[in-house]
Amino acid sequence: MTQDIADASLDELTLLDPAVQECPFPLYERLLADAPVFQDPKAGFWVVSRYDDIRRVLTDTATFSSAATIELARDTVAPERAAMARHLYREQGWEPTPTLSLQDDPRHKETRAIFTRALRAGKINALDPFIQDTARDLVAKFKSRGACDVIAELAVPLPLIAICSQVGVPLDDIWKIKGWTDAWVKRFSMMQTEAEERESISQEIAFQHYFEPIINRLRTAPDGTVLSDLVNLRLSDGSQLGYADIVSHLLSDLFVGGSETSTNAIGEGVLLLCQNPEQYALLMNDLEANLPAFIEEVLRLQSPVQGLYRVTTREVEIAGVRIPARSLLNLRFAAANRDDRHFGCPAQLDLERPNGGSHLAFGSGVHHCIGAPLARREMYWSFRILLEEVHNLRLAPGKNDLTHMPGLMLRALKALHIAFDPA
Repeated sequence: MTQDIADASLDELTLLDPAVQECPFPLYERLLADAPVFQDPKAGFWVVSRYDDIRRVLTDTATFSSAATIELARDTVAPERAAMARHLYREQGWEPTPTLSLQDDPRHKETRAIFTRALRAGKINALDPFIQDTARDLVAKFKSRGACDVIAELAVPLPLIAICSQVGVPLDDIWKIKGWTDAWVKRFSMMQTEAEERESISQEIAFQHYFEPIINRLRTAPDGTVLSDLVNLRLSDGSQLGYADIVSHLLSDLFVGGSETSTNAIGEGVLLLCQNPEQYALLMNDLEANLPAFIEEVLRLQSPVQGLYRVTTREVEIAGVRIPARSLLNLRFAAANRDDRHFGCPAQLDLERPNGGSHLAFGSGVHHCIGAPLARREMYWSFRILLEEVHNLRLAPGKNDLTHMPGLMLRALKALHIAFDPA
């Protein structure tokens, strides 16, 4: 596929190609070299790929708005499908409203404050022993077997258990929550058939109804959880968030945002170790000292969130290309994280990389991912406990196809079967 992309005309290339979604890096390399600002011929939006250009967009909120971009994306790619989705939500549940990544100030600043308090350093430090114990309990269930699916048995449950504990959801319901977050992710990918999208919407509406009695209770009996704070938030005009606002934040910002990045990064990190034995050996020479650098390299190389959107508020020029006002930009963080103008030998896993922590996996500016500290701690304890409890990590022979969930914005391994020697 690398040669096909290198030889193809740009008007033949699209991020909506399932083969590109499975392995986007050859396309990123082509765009970085030849078309750093590229109008996707099928999706219609403008793809921005270079590191410095994306940093500029992320830090200029006056020119590049976050407001309502997911709705604009759907209307741009498939307006009839977007109308169908709105009708189903209104008829059976609540139409999703813009969440943190899709808001501008002042609303963004007021709502973000709730999550800032919930995920401040003191809260993360207090949660750290719980994350460590959870990782140890999960690894203990499979370490004697000498094999596991690390996605299903560690990468998925650990972040969900952590976020459910903070929201007040019974831990017995984590797999129900996972089904709902999967439905949201699949719809967000904008690569479903109409029947598949209808099913995803049905799952999201089930999520909305699940939380109705919980939210109604918290309005009269706050309990100090982050969900309780969100339910009872008073905005500067004295109003409170409506039900559609609350469940939209809950699904997108807390459950998807609070679990998918960690889940995807944990899986990709273990895969990178299996594929890079020299770096695996270097990591194990001093696990405690080298693990933070490894975490940053995983985030840079695999970018669990491949990118997000912005909308131009005026005509603007990026990398010599004129872009009209009200145009939708797709910022490819994953491409920027492999930009050789910023990172030397960008496709290589390098634990001694001097600027590895400057990646854009969590964005930048006022919309920098608020859950980044929590995600790093979940990655830290997942990797540390796993690597302390088992030795000689390797791919399980004949059990992996290493395919990813189809998706425009997130990169998620379906499964990762590994073998190992119990410590």
